[in-house]
Amino acid sequence: MDVLDIGLADAARLDAADLLGALRDEFRLPMDRNGRREAVYLCGHSLGLQPVRAESLVREELEDWARLGVEGHLHARRPWVPYHTELTAGLAQLAGAGAGEVVAMNSLTVNLHLMCVSFYRPTRERYGLLIERPAFPSDRYAAESQVRFHGYDPADALIEVGPRPGEDTLRSEDLLRAVDEHGDRIALVMLPGVQYLTGQLLDMSEITRLAQRRGCKVGFDLAHAIGNVPLALHDWNVDFAVWCSYKYLNGGPGAIGGAFVHERHSHAFELPRFAGWWGHDAASRFEMGPKFMPMPGAEGWQLSNPPILAMTPLITSLELFERAGITRLREKSLALTGRFERLVRERLAGRVSVVTPSEPAERGCQLSLRLHLPPGAARSVHESLVARHLFCDWREPDVIRAAPVPLYNRFEEVDRFVSALERALTA
Repeated sequence: MDVLDIGLADAARLDAADLLGALRDEFRLPMDRNGRREAVYLCGHSLGLQPVRAESLVREELEDWARLGVEGHLHARRPWVPYHTELTAGLAQLAGAGAGEVVAMNSLTVNLHLMCVSFYRPTRERYGLLIERPAFPSDRYAAESQVRFHGYDPADALIEVGPRPGEDTLRSEDLLRAVDEHGDRIALVMLPGVQYLTGQLLDMSEITRLAQRRGCKVGFDLAHAIGNVPLALHDWNVDFAVWCSYKYLNGGPGAIGGAFVHERHSHAFELPRFAGWWGHDAASRFEMGPKFMPMPGAEGWQLSNPPILAMTPLITSLELFERAGITRLREKSLALTGRFERLVRERLAGRVSVVTPSEPAERGCQLSLRLHLPPGAARSVHESLVARHLFCDWREPDVIRAAPVPLYNRFEEVDRFVSALERALTA
């Protein structure tokens, strides 16, 4: 038995002992071109897989629409008027929040702008907006446009903290030093929970503590964090957070996003906000009065009635998270990603380096891998993997991102992926 066979036998043993292994059957996996074998899908950081029950739940909503028409708002199996509350408990659990602190609404960047209306309130003395470099483009566009909207120059007001020269990830001390040094002029610290390119997990608790001590508001983009790592937004005292639901939350392409607003802002009705009728007090919403009376809590930032079909798949996904428990998922995630990193370092040293931090507490389940090849050759490696139904994604000029997701990935798939990458590098 050669080394590869020994490794696969060990992976099979780990899969057999996996108490969460049965959850894989709750998802639909892409198949290979012959339709005989499930693809190796390590792309949940980009688009999560479809829960099996999503199709039947969407069909129920379509049936209720056909059967009831407008009456479905009150008499569907899951009435449409309060439909967003179907997601509240599950999102609150994953966010580490109270039920009144979360709401499913809009998309991530829309929610980010809505939160900035309330929490980025620049003054002549305090107008800075701190982000990381490189930020996800949509976050940077939003930050720069908010600065410009308030009449400031991004070259002055936008404070960016990036890795040191020759390094890939942020050093916590550099980030915290920037918050401390610029704190007197920072109105808002807006950072990711998990950095999209490197997979680095930031210390949200410490960032929040220091920034708020300096008088800054703090918000997080949790697109790559929610459903990936345990969160405690309420206990960390975060002002707000936003996320999408199509990555680790498996809500489907273009799924409804979400937002967190700490309960200390629950009744801060004096905060400026963009208003819409679904954020109006529910008891008098349909009186159709001209005066906006916001609901307490995160629901008060809603604009429009919920898009039912964009929410439905998330219901069943959140049920699976509740069944698994984020603590057990994190334990499996650490084991999967730890094995993944070890195999890459042992078998691909000199040809591939791991960009993501090695310290388990500083990452989620994503590993970003830098290929030490000319740009064209590096991209062709990724293309060859995808052509063979090993799904990962590509970031220019030389990074493959791959994420073994504990809800549905196996240890054996990690081994298969590393073996395929090794073959592609030597082809």
